[in-house]
Amino acid sequence: MQEFETVIGLEVHVELLTKTKMFCGCSTAFGASPNTQVCPLCLGLPGGTVPELNRKAIEYTIKAAMALNCSITEEITFDRKNYFYADLPKGYQISQFFYPMGTGGYVEIHLNGSTKKIGIRQIHLEEDTGKLLHLGNIISSPYSRVDFNRAGVPLVEIVTDPEVRSAEEARLFLQKLRSILRYIEISDCKMEEGSMRCDANISLMPLGSKEFGNKTELKNMNSFRSVYKGIEYEVERQRNILLEGAEVTPQTRHWDESKGLTKAMRSKFVSADYRCFPDPAIPPFDPPQEWLEEIRESIPELPDSRFTRFVREYELPPYDAEVLTGSREMADFFDAVLTLYNEPKNVSNWIMSEFLRLLNSTNTEISECRIKPEDLGELLNLMDKEVISGKIAKGVFEEMFASGEKPEDIIKKKGLVQISDENTLSKIIDSVLEGNPSSVEDFHSGKNKAMGFLVGQVMKETKGKANPQLVNKLLKEKIEK
Repeated sequence: MQEFETVIGLEVHVELLTKTKMFCGCSTAFGASPNTQVCPLCLGLPGGTVPELNRKAIEYTIKAAMALNCSITEEITFDRKNYFYADLPKGYQISQFFYPMGTGGYVEIHLNGSTKKIGIRQIHLEEDTGKLLHLGNIISSPYSRVDFNRAGVPLVEIVTDPEVRSAEEARLFLQKLRSILRYIEISDCKMEEGSMRCDANISLMPLGSKEFGNKTELKNMNSFRSVYKGIEYEVERQRNILLEGAEVTPQTRHWDESKGLTKAMRSKFVSADYRCFPDPAIPPFDPPQEWLEEIRESIPELPDSRFTRFVREYELPPYDAEVLTGSREMADFFDAVLTLYNEPKNVSNWIMSEFLRLLNSTNTEISECRIKPEDLGELLNLMDKEVISGKIAKGVFEEMFASGEKPEDIIKKKGLVQISDENTLSKIIDSVLEGNPSSVEDFHSGKNKAMGFLVGQVMKETKGKANPQLVNKLLKEKIEK
């Protein structure tokens, strides 16, 4: 059977975290009522004022280009892409068609124990369009309305080289890209809110060939799962077409999440003619070198560098380091705990098990969490000092997560201090042994489970507050006598 190689290029659109739009002072806040954050300029009304550049949007785009290892353009220019569409009120889009802000970058992904670089062809800044709302039927006919709140919001488009070879690589690339952009705090990258959107250009070619096949562009993928499932489906659809001896029709296709399939939207036989030309209202300018250096110095330690440091400096397993550096907030939390409790692997275990479990089960962001790094550090120190047992510590941690109280306050309030006094425990153990002579006989007969039962009885008598290590030690000594 003919084997094929998948070729994928991604186009990722990311809305920037500016307070105002790209060329006017309208708010960019998400969730406002339709068409309430607009003005004559972003609505493209006649007689509108001249666009004014949003300096923060340019700064964020340069910052993103630097973080993605791109070369920065020597001259910043803007162009008009002319085309008509219902959600484009001016009839043209201000973008960077001729000279993108950054070119020739890359993102590294890790797959099956190896590292692969996915090339970034370019990153450019443009204004977002409005949003079409498809609303059912009017007299049995579908209709749409337009919300222009999003029109004019600063948007960066990140275009990869056609170097992605599978749905899994695409998913890993997007996750790493999202992590980098959130590390540098230029976007919240919330796919469910549309602040990060992805289109995929997909084609297949015979294995060993150097000539790409006909491609389709896949749209409407608003989650990592959608990207993975959509690409998987489209690759299989194209493979079946080629195996039947037919040709893939170049199309723009829509991913239908509910039905798990792609649908044709329109053909792509002819490239769009945008009739681009430099925007006459926005003169080109050279970014000062001092400004570029300030932006470069503001870039924090990025995920790959942090991953390497966590493995080398803290001797963490690569899996732990990858989870902890997946978000800047998580990595910052981990580093902060270590300033109070310098046991990296122990801290990692608690964050990856107890902390992540509570965050995921309550759908809570770290920034919203009531537990502070110093609280976890204090809790772990109390465990090491045998003030509380590990089992009790987990219960205290849950209470800390729910209430935001300090661990010492919870322990005192609920009387959870661990019993580590030998005389006290010795009396309790004597009582347990006297009440369970058959278990003592079972132990002497070689039934090791009897010890676990007796330990459990002591813990029951002390309501879980007995020091487990000391209980085991004293029980063994007394039984052997």
